[in-house]
Amino acid sequence: MNFLRGVMGGQSAGPQHTEIETIQKLCDRVASSTLLDDRRNAVRALKSLSKKYRLEVGIQAMEHLIHVLQTDRSDSEIIGYALDTLYNIISNDEEEEVEENSTRQSGDLGSQFTEIFIKQQENVTLLLSLLEEFDFHVRWPGVKLLTSLLKQLGPQVQQIILVSPMGVSRLMDLLADSREVIRNDGVLLLQALTRSNGAIQKIVAFENAFERLLDIITEEGNSDGGIVVEDCLILLQNLLKNNNSNQNFFKEGSYIQRMKPWFHVGDENSGWSAQKVTNLHVMLQLVRVLVSPTNPPGATSSCQKAMFQCGLLQQLCTILMATGVPADILTETINTVSEVIRGYQVNQDYFASVNAPSNPPRPAIVVLLMSMVNERQPFVLRCAVLYCFQCFLYKNQKGQGEIVSTLLPSTIDATGNSVSAGQLLCGGLFSTDSLSNWCAAVALAHALQENAVQKEQLLRVQLATSIGNPPVSLLQQCTNILSQGDKIDRRGSKIQTRVGLLMLLCTWLSNCPIAVTHFLHNSANVPFLTGQIAENLGEEEQLVQGLCALLLGISIYFNDNSLESYMKEKLKQLIEKRIGKENFIEKLGFISKHELYSRASQKPQPNFPSPEYMIFDHEFTKLVKELEGVITKAIYKSSEEDKKEEEVKKTLEQHDSIVTHYKNMIREQDLQLEELKQQISTLKCQNEQLQTAVTQQVSQIQQHKDQYNLLKVQLGKDNQHQGSYSDGTQVNGIQPEEIGRLREEIEELKSNQELLQSQLAEKDSLIENLKSSQASPGTNEQSSATASARDSEQIAELKQELATLKSQLNSQSVEITKLQTEKQELLQKTETFAKSAAAPGESGAGMAAKATDGDSRLLALLQDTNDLKNEIKALSEERTAIKEQLDASNSTIAILQNEKNKLEMDITDSKKEQDDLLVLLADQDQKIFSLKNKLKELGHPVEEEDELESGDQDDEEDEDEDDGKDQGHI
Repeated sequence: MNFLRGVMGGQSAGPQHTEIETIQKLCDRVASSTLLDDRRNAVRALKSLSKKYRLEVGIQAMEHLIHVLQTDRSDSEIIGYALDTLYNIISNDEEEEVEENSTRQSGDLGSQFTEIFIKQQENVTLLLSLLEEFDFHVRWPGVKLLTSLLKQLGPQVQQIILVSPMGVSRLMDLLADSREVIRNDGVLLLQALTRSNGAIQKIVAFENAFERLLDIITEEGNSDGGIVVEDCLILLQNLLKNNNSNQNFFKEGSYIQRMKPWFHVGDENSGWSAQKVTNLHVMLQLVRVLVSPTNPPGATSSCQKAMFQCGLLQQLCTILMATGVPADILTETINTVSEVIRGYQVNQDYFASVNAPSNPPRPAIVVLLMSMVNERQPFVLRCAVLYCFQCFLYKNQKGQGEIVSTLLPSTIDATGNSVSAGQLLCGGLFSTDSLSNWCAAVALAHALQENAVQKEQLLRVQLATSIGNPPVSLLQQCTNILSQGDKIDRRGSKIQTRVGLLMLLCTWLSNCPIAVTHFLHNSANVPFLTGQIAENLGEEEQLVQGLCALLLGISIYFNDNSLESYMKEKLKQLIEKRIGKENFIEKLGFISKHELYSRASQKPQPNFPSPEYMIFDHEFTKLVKELEGVITKAIYKSSEEDKKEEEVKKTLEQHDSIVTHYKNMIREQDLQLEELKQQISTLKCQNEQLQTAVTQQVSQIQQHKDQYNLLKVQLGKDNQHQGSYSDGTQVNGIQPEEIGRLREEIEELKSNQELLQSQLAEKDSLIENLKSSQASPGTNEQSSATASARDSEQIAELKQELATLKSQLNSQSVEITKLQTEKQELLQKTETFAKSAAAPGESGAGMAAKATDGDSRLLALLQDTNDLKNEIKALSEERTAIKEQLDASNSTIAILQNEKNKLEMDITDSKKEQDDLLVLLADQDQKIFSLKNKLKELGHPVEEEDELESGDQDDEEDEDEDDGKDQGHI
């Protein structure tokens, strides 16, 4: 009973014996009564007792209530009472305020009852099946009960639902319920269901959750909606956060475009209710989930692109520059814009073009920097502006150049009417507020991050410290402020200003030997650093000592030995005498051992609980991690090792020059090979055209043969026909004229044939000249190119000759066709005369005379016909000769093909010479690789440029292999 008192909220006495007996009797009625009304009344009574006597009802009635759920599915009322009773037993929601100890015991009690309920997985499956009931009195308490189970033992219940058939799909139906209370509680249920379970998150997303949730948010009024909008947004966060699959699905489903209306907040200065502020805050966080720096770079950039294209970034910038926006919304908007533009050039360029609605308009970057260096602004807002500036410059060399250019003398506004970003940074750097010093130093360091050009440009910046004194460089002014230390009275942390300046100087000098030379040129800098490192100061100053050691180590490691008094070896001797190598390395190690260092290295956003924690920058922690080891090795190197390193460097430079020479040679040969390939391609096209022309000519000659044969057959038939009929052409004088004209045309054909033979003879001589010119090809690529050019010209001439031959053959074919037509006309006239000769009314004597005269005429005509046949035979022989000449042309073309193959062999020889050069380059690369390994063993950094060049060489070899394949196809 003592335990019971504690569970019941610290009451003076537990439940009376009568109440316990009542609960027992009610459980017996539920278990044994045969009447449904009796069981229903008993369950209703248990429900009324379950809140006050939670433990007793839970222990005695849970099993009976589960049995009711299994057996009385047909009665929705008793099912609803049973579900409400189980909810009261398992839930920890208590209306009355109780002591903390009692609340803890109550929570333990809920977990224990939940464990008992889900021990049988069938109970959860039964509950899921009950949620399919549309009855309000069943569905709503079922939703609340399942939500309570997930709150008590979420992972276990999630696993049971995950393996249940259609378990998640049944719960998704709750979002489509027309009753808002069930829909809203369904959202809370899905919140608990999707928490920290990627598998369930994917299933819910592919069950069209995004569409339904966005519809609910729109129906409720977007950011002006109530708490339902907030619940939907939190569910969306559960589905998208750290879930790359769902993020990709959200982007590809064009749901990012539907987020834009959320941020139409208007220009009114009032109407920002607490719920609206909360909704908008969660909406901004949801945008940040999609573009978080921890996401894969490809996924982040695609979301950034979509946000710019749909106008979401423009809408966020509008809120950024609007008036009357609450401070926490403004801060979160700045952080959101920061991550939307981080590392994406298009968005960064747009942000650089945004102007604040002021008179005159000022760039948004300048307005934000004004807030960052203003000590009256809230701390979280200043951190957000710094993060925004860092994201604007992240992987943005164009933006870095624009910021640095505002400090150069040629770009400073002499009128003083406008203030630039560079001037604001310098003002914050030399302010009396330590937090402004730190923020300005870090911002300026990001303008130099991985940008050697801007590091050199910043050396040109001159500052006028006081009237009458000459200007000093920005680098010198930074070291002056650093050396003054605590002499200047500043507000805020004592070491914050020095830490910020040291981080700026370390970033500036790293990978920039010219900046190191400028730094060492001031004779006071090295003694100051050695003095700071050698002193035995308190724990707070150890961090400054470590940063001074890092700066001195950078001055040694990136020293080009241009200053004789501060060469590498002399600086290392100075460290050994005044500090000691072991002590120096120990001080250097203080940086990475600092607890704030590990905190800053976790994520890019400068998120600090208070200003005194603002010590390290995320990008600077990367620099420390990169340089700590190499500086340690550089300190322990001897002078002999340094000399060897220099010799290796010189050897590498020599090898680099050799490699560059051979690369240039290879490039020239590649150009020559490309020209030869083009010439071969041209020759190939010409060869194909010539082959096509020859094929056409052969087919035309065959057609001419067929026409001759047909003409012969027709002439034979004409002779037979004219033997049986009298020829009337002799009477009217037509036949002799036609035959004479045929003879003249045959003479013309003969002359044409002779002309063709002479042209073919000229062509043969041209081919012989081509053979003689190609008998001895050149030994190098240039001679091959010249020969191929000459061959191409000759082939072009040959092509022209063949075209002429083709035209003449065509004209000859036309003439033959014409002769055939005229012959047909003669035959028709002969037949007409024969018919007229056979007409009635003529005397027999006249017929006999005509027949006699016709016979003589016929004999003459036969003689002429025989002569014509002989002429046609001769013409056929001439055609045969022409065919032979064309065959000879084909053989000539084959010879040209052989000459082309010889050219290809020359190209192959050139390829072999190039392969020899590549083998030589491979030997050189192997030597360089061994030398690089030696350099790495000595601790000297090896630049990646050589590796890139070797990659270029591999690419060129691949291109050569492709060229060889192309030639093989030719």
